[in-house]
Amino acid sequence: MTAAKRGGWFDRTDALAAGYSDTEIRSRVRAGRWVRLCRGAYAELRPGEESLANWDRVQWRHLRAAKAVYHRLGGRAVVSHQSALLLHGLEAGGLDLTRIHVTRLTGHGRADASVVQHSPRPEVVDPVEVGGVLATPGPRSVVEAIRYARYPIAVSVVDEALRKVIASRDQLADALALFAGRVGIGTANRAVEFGDGRSESVGESRLRVLLSDLGLPPPIPQVEIRDESARLIGRVDFLLERWGLIIEFDGVLKYGGRTSAALVAEKAREDRLRDLGYEVVRVIWAELAQPAEVVRRIRLAIRRSSARRAPIAGSATAAGL
Repeated sequence: MTAAKRGGWFDRTDALAAGYSDTEIRSRVRAGRWVRLCRGAYAELRPGEESLANWDRVQWRHLRAAKAVYHRLGGRAVVSHQSALLLHGLEAGGLDLTRIHVTRLTGHGRADASVVQHSPRPEVVDPVEVGGVLATPGPRSVVEAIRYARYPIAVSVVDEALRKVIASRDQLADALALFAGRVGIGTANRAVEFGDGRSESVGESRLRVLLSDLGLPPPIPQVEIRDESARLIGRVDFLLERWGLIIEFDGVLKYGGRTSAALVAEKAREDRLRDLGYEVVRVIWAELAQPAEVVRRIRLAIRRSSARRAPIAGSATAAGL
């Protein structure tokens, strides 16, 4: 009951009050039934949570640890940076979640192996309550987190924040102004400028960065392709309209294969797109780290399209535009 009220965590005092001894606490942690979040704080793995994918497990633990640290600090700090992003509902894919981040309301910053307490520069004057704790507002949390991230990761965070309406462009611009001249603000500015809430996953965001790095014109994201009868053939991730080139990001392969039925349906969909005159290039997670291979395949597709010069039979509309 205590853990439920606090958002999924409890401390040693709670366990002792419930009748568990220190020996039993250690035994449950060793058995994997309880997870040690930070000094003196724990969470119980419930049915279904034991099989979480690695990144989901990291986020699950970090979110509960952030709440425990906040309560341990007794109102002297608010949750901030990537820890606050998780509270606001972002997945924060690729950000460093090895330590909890908070910003002190007064005093100087400090850090240890598990918690970073940032100095209040600038002062946090507008904390918001999220999940039972106080945190920095979404726009500020985005900017503070991406200042320390690599550019592709920063873009994916901005894209997700825009898509989930955690922050608007104007709000992000205001947050950037708070940190003008600070470390990493150049990367943060570039990421906000490049951000696009139409990217629907971390992989799509990183692929968009890769395409830009290759010098290609900006692709149109989330495009509906229809045939001559206006029948919807598919909604594709990206379209390079000049060449009739569709680029799809295959995020499913990050977590495992598709069923046979799904593979057959996907192949039939791509065949119909090619029948309309489109070239289709599918990029998987592993290839994001192999840009030369992506370049090779895209160039081949552009050559095929240019050699054929067939008119596109169907029509394309950008979803939501």
